[in-house]
Amino acid sequence: MRPLSESEIRTSFINASKSEQKSVALPADLGELDWEKRDFLGWRDAKLPLVGYVVVEIDGVPTGVILRQTEARPTGRTQCVWCADVELPNAVVMFSAKRAGAAGRRGDVVGTLVCERFECNVNARRTPKTAYLGFDVDAARQRRIDMLRENVEAFVRGIRDQV
Repeated sequence: MRPLSESEIRTSFINASKSEQKSVALPADLGELDWEKRDFLGWRDAKLPLVGYVVVEIDGVPTGVILRQTEARPTGRTQCVWCADVELPNAVVMFSAKRAGAAGRRGDVVGTLVCERFECNVNARRTPKTAYLGFDVDAARQRRIDMLRENVEAFVRGIRDQV
């Protein structure tokens, strides 16, 4: 992912009003991020613990969504839909996001199960266990990274395009 400016991030949110865009709490470590190891930018709002933000580049355009964590937590072992991490080093929670445009103003929402603190970028890049003799670890890692990007893009496109 290419580095994004504060302005690019704020104006990227497709399911937010202009005032909501202005009030987005940007990540404190924005200047220190390793953008090379990111397929999307995801963070939680420190002041609003049930709010999260995700920005991904779609067709070269930063596209962001505001998410709200549901208060109910999944029971049992739940897998993140985006990174599909099977080791679950972190909690997975349900987020909802209102759709963009008129659909969102009518109250249409989309939900997904995602790593609680958006650790997916790290999870996808973790070295996978060797499954068998001759297993291509680098190819497996790259497939996970590609899948992560596709999954995040598909979710955001679903909000944008109101599929």
